[in-house]
Amino acid sequence: MLDSNFDAKLGDFGLVRLVDHAKWSKTTNFAGTMGYMAPEYFKTGRAFKESDVFSFGIVALEIACGRKPFNPMAPEDQEVMLDWVRELHGRRELLKAAEKRLCGHFDEEQMQRLLIVGLWCANPDYKLRPSIRKAIGVLNFEAPLPLLP
Repeated sequence: MLDSNFDAKLGDFGLVRLVDHAKWSKTTNFAGTMGYMAPEYFKTGRAFKESDVFSFGIVALEIACGRKPFNPMAPEDQEVMLDWVRELHGRRELLKAAEKRLCGHFDEEQMQRLLIVGLWCANPDYKLRPSIRKAIGVLNFEAPLPLLP
């Protein structure tokens, strides 16, 4: 989406609230885009600002890796992008997740920041996710990389 100054804005219309208008604002159920929905959404049925941070993290990883959150055609250990990138991070091989079509032609520090911010934002524990402001600060080299477990 573009704002009035033609600056790009990230948005997701995949998460919508279905309302029974006969009962006014009572929510009947939620729908969302699989792969972008935060784990707490499945537990509580409610979305929070931290849920948006999770979705942002998945989009960041999707951009860095050049793939969708789920790929049933990938090798079994790579079907779920988030799990695969976490595994590579744990093995200290994070840059192996970078989009293959780039053939290694990218700034490694920028790619590392994008991948780490993606993992940070997509932390399964919503309490450990950063604010969008903090995540953007890291992406803009205004803050150091966070230490991820």
